[in-house]
Amino acid sequence: MKKTTYLLYLVGAIQIILGILHLFLPEWFLQNTGHSIPQADIYYPLAMLAARFIAYGIAFIYIAKEPLKYIAWIQFMVLIQLIDLGAGIFYTLTGVINIADSAFPMFNAIWISALLLLWMPKKNSAA
Repeated sequence: MKKTTYLLYLVGAIQIILGILHLFLPEWFLQNTGHSIPQADIYYPLAMLAARFIAYGIAFIYIAKEPLKYIAWIQFMVLIQLIDLGAGIFYTLTGVINIADSAFPMFNAIWISALLLLWMPKKNSAA
Protein backbone atom coordinates (compact mmCIF):
# COMPACT_ATOMS: atom_id res chain seq x y z
CA MET A 1 0.00 0.00 0.00
CA LYS A 2 1.10 3.52 -0.69
CA LYS A 3 1.19 6.53 1.62
CA THR A 4 -2.16 7.85 0.33
CA THR A 5 -3.88 4.63 1.28
CA TYR A 6 -2.39 4.71 4.78
CA LEU A 7 -3.41 8.35 5.16
CA LEU A 8 -6.99 7.60 4.14
CA TYR A 9 -7.16 4.75 6.65
CA LEU A 10 -5.82 7.06 9.38
CA VAL A 11 -8.20 9.91 8.55
CA GLY A 12 -11.09 7.46 8.39
CA ALA A 13 -10.20 6.04 11.80
CA ILE A 14 -9.95 9.53 13.30
CA GLN A 15 -13.42 10.38 11.95
CA ILE A 16 -14.92 7.19 13.36
CA ILE A 17 -13.35 7.78 16.78
CA LEU A 18 -14.65 11.37 16.83
CA GLY A 19 -18.08 10.08 15.86
CA ILE A 20 -18.14 7.46 18.60
CA LEU A 21 -17.06 10.01 21.20
CA HIS A 22 -19.72 12.52 20.10
CA LEU A 23 -22.39 9.83 19.97
CA PHE A 24 -21.76 7.82 23.14
CA LEU A 25 -19.67 10.09 25.40
CA PRO A 26 -20.49 13.66 24.38
CA GLU A 27 -20.38 15.21 27.85
CA TRP A 28 -17.12 13.47 28.76
CA PHE A 29 -15.53 14.34 25.40
CA LEU A 30 -16.57 18.00 25.51
CA GLN A 31 -15.43 18.40 29.09
CA ASN A 32 -12.06 16.76 28.39
CA THR A 33 -11.43 18.96 25.36
CA GLY A 34 -12.06 22.18 27.26
CA HIS A 35 -15.59 22.93 26.10
CA SER A 36 -18.62 23.96 28.08
CA ILE A 37 -21.16 21.29 28.87
CA PRO A 38 -24.26 22.14 26.81
CA GLN A 39 -27.89 21.75 27.73
CA ALA A 40 -29.14 18.19 27.25
CA ASP A 41 -31.08 19.06 24.08
CA ILE A 42 -27.78 19.77 22.27
CA TYR A 43 -26.82 16.10 22.51
CA TYR A 44 -29.26 15.34 19.69
CA PRO A 45 -27.51 17.59 17.12
CA LEU A 46 -24.19 16.21 18.41
CA ALA A 47 -25.49 12.72 17.65
CA MET A 48 -26.41 13.87 14.14
CA LEU A 49 -22.88 15.27 13.77
CA ALA A 50 -21.54 11.93 15.05
CA ALA A 51 -23.45 10.09 12.31
CA ARG A 52 -21.62 12.14 9.71
CA PHE A 53 -18.23 11.56 11.34
CA ILE A 54 -18.84 7.82 11.41
CA ALA A 55 -20.24 7.62 7.87
CA TYR A 56 -17.39 9.69 6.40
CA GLY A 57 -14.86 7.62 8.35
CA ILE A 58 -16.28 4.37 7.00
CA ALA A 59 -16.30 5.87 3.50
CA PHE A 60 -12.63 6.82 3.83
CA ILE A 61 -11.69 3.31 4.87
CA TYR A 62 -13.64 2.03 1.85
CA ILE A 63 -12.06 4.46 -0.63
CA ALA A 64 -8.54 3.82 0.69
CA LYS A 65 -8.39 0.72 -1.53
CA GLU A 66 -8.87 2.80 -4.71
CA PRO A 67 -8.25 6.48 -3.93
CA LEU A 68 -7.91 7.50 -7.58
CA LYS A 69 -11.49 6.40 -8.15
CA TYR A 70 -12.77 8.60 -5.28
CA ILE A 71 -10.87 11.87 -5.58
CA ALA A 72 -14.03 13.93 -4.95
CA TRP A 73 -14.37 12.36 -1.48
CA ILE A 74 -10.78 13.36 -0.71
CA GLN A 75 -11.39 16.89 -1.98
CA PHE A 76 -14.49 17.18 0.20
CA MET A 77 -12.48 16.11 3.26
CA VAL A 78 -9.98 18.86 2.46
CA LEU A 79 -12.91 21.29 2.36
CA ILE A 80 -14.19 19.98 5.71
CA GLN A 81 -10.76 20.41 7.28
CA LEU A 82 -10.35 23.94 5.90
CA ILE A 83 -13.79 24.92 7.23
CA ASP A 84 -12.80 23.40 10.61
CA LEU A 85 -9.57 25.42 10.55
CA GLY A 86 -11.37 28.64 9.61
CA ALA A 87 -13.93 28.13 12.38
CA GLY A 88 -11.15 27.42 14.86
CA ILE A 89 -9.30 30.58 13.89
CA PHE A 90 -12.47 32.69 14.00
CA TYR A 91 -13.68 31.43 17.38
CA THR A 92 -10.20 31.65 18.88
CA LEU A 93 -9.58 35.20 17.63
CA THR A 94 -13.00 36.37 18.84
CA GLY A 95 -12.33 34.91 22.29
CA VAL A 96 -15.08 32.33 22.24
CA ILE A 97 -12.61 29.50 22.71
CA ASN A 98 -9.18 29.43 24.31
CA ILE A 99 -6.15 28.71 22.11
CA ALA A 100 -5.26 25.86 24.47
CA ASP A 101 -8.52 24.17 23.46
CA SER A 102 -8.42 25.00 19.74
CA ALA A 103 -4.74 24.46 18.92
CA PHE A 104 -4.84 20.65 18.64
CA PRO A 105 -7.95 20.48 16.39
CA MET A 106 -6.56 23.29 14.22
CA PHE A 107 -3.21 21.51 13.96
CA ASN A 108 -5.07 18.36 12.89
CA ALA A 109 -7.01 20.31 10.26
CA ILE A 110 -3.73 21.68 8.88
CA TRP A 111 -1.85 18.38 8.62
CA ILE A 112 -4.85 16.42 7.35
CA SER A 113 -5.71 18.94 4.62
CA ALA A 114 -2.06 19.48 3.68
CA LEU A 115 -1.25 15.77 3.35
CA LEU A 116 -4.48 15.04 1.50
CA LEU A 117 -3.62 17.79 -0.99
CA LEU A 118 0.03 16.77 -1.32
CA TRP A 119 -0.67 13.05 -1.62
CA MET A 120 -3.90 13.26 -3.63
CA PRO A 121 -3.66 10.72 -6.42
CA LYS A 122 -3.22 12.06 -9.92
CA LYS A 123 -5.11 10.55 -12.81
CA ASN A 124 -1.87 9.46 -14.45
CA SER A 125 -0.32 7.81 -11.36
CA ALA A 126 -1.07 5.05 -8.91
CA ALA A 127 -2.09 6.07 -5.39
